[in-house]
Amino acid sequence: MTGTVLELVILAAFAAFVFFRLFSVLGKRTGNEQPPPYDPRHVETRRAAPAKDDNVVPLPRSREMPPRPAVRDSVMANVAPGSALALGVEQIREADRNFDPDGFVSGAKVAHEMIARAYADGDRKALKPLLGDEVYASFDAAIAEREKAGLKIDFSFVGLKKTSLDEAGLRGRIAEVTVRFVSELISATRDAAGAVIEGAAGVVREVTDVWTFARDTRSGDPNWKLVATAAST
Repeated sequence: MTGTVLELVILAAFAAFVFFRLFSVLGKRTGNEQPPPYDPRHVETRRAAPAKDDNVVPLPRSREMPPRPAVRDSVMANVAPGSALALGVEQIREADRNFDPDGFVSGAKVAHEMIARAYADGDRKALKPLLGDEVYASFDAAIAEREKAGLKIDFSFVGLKKTSLDEAGLRGRIAEVTVRFVSELISATRDAAGAVIEGAAGVVREVTDVWTFARDTRSGDPNWKLVATAAST
C-alpha cells in the first residue's frame, strides 16, 4: 500500500513538472501576441474569396474560358500559292523583312480616304507627303484648273466595301503594291453659281480605284507613296 502511494506521488510530481515546462514554452494567450516571423516555406497558397462588396470580376478557369473569336482573314487568304501575286509579295518580304501585307493594306485604306478627301478639298499640303512626284504634279494641275474655273466639290466618304491586293513585286530596289479599293462615296462638282455640273448631290455611288503604292526598300523612310492611279468601272 505504501509503495502504491509513493508511486502515485512520483507520477503526480512528474506530471506537474511536464505541465510547468509546457506552460513556460507556450505561454498564455492574451490576444496581443505578435505574429511569428514570415517564412515562405510555411505559407499556404490559397485563392482568397472576394468580399461580397468587392467590385471584382473573377477570371474564368481554363475549362470555363469562352472560345476565342475567329482571327480575321489575312489579305493573303485569297491569294493562290505560287501565283504571280504570291511570288511578288515574297520578293518584297525578302527585300524588306518588316513588310506585312495585312499591315500594309490597313495603312493603304487610311491613305485612300485621306487622299480622296484632300483632293476634293484641294488640300495640297495634305497630299504632298502621300504622293509620288508625278501623281502630285497631276493632282496639283487638276486642282489648279478647278480653282481657275471656280469649281468646288461636295465630297463625303461613306466607307470601303472591299479592299484587295492586285499586284506586288520589286522593280530594282523599289517595292510596288497595287491595291483595288471598292468604296462608296457622295461627290458632286459645282460651278461658281453653285449648280451641280458633275456627279449627284446626296447620291451614294460605288467607285472602284486601282492604286499603286511604292517604297524604296533600302530607304530608312517606312512610308509608302501613291505612284499611279486608275479608275475601274
